[in-house]
Amino acid sequence: MSLFRRPSGSAEDWQPRLYAIAIGLVLIVLWLIAFIVKNNDPVKIDFVLFSTHARLIWLFILLIAIGFLGGVLGSQLYRRRRQLGRAAEHDRRADS
Repeated sequence: MSLFRRPSGSAEDWQPRLYAIAIGLVLIVLWLIAFIVKNNDPVKIDFVLFSTHARLIWLFILLIAIGFLGGVLGSQLYRRRRQLGRAAEHDRRADS
């Protein structure tokens, strides 16, 4: 990743960039910790046949994972459909 590689310039140019990256990463970690602490309240989840209690942060993580997996699955299905469509079109052109 070129973001962490030392540029070809002098060391003075590298130091401010390194400190900016380190400060940015620390701020992101602090924000994530605050997000988890603020969303640690228990909530009741009602399903059709039963209900349960869970922490709000676990619900967020579960929904993010479901959304991520759905996106990956959807993109793979779209890619496969396009490839099959191209193959069928290629076969039709070869037959004519």
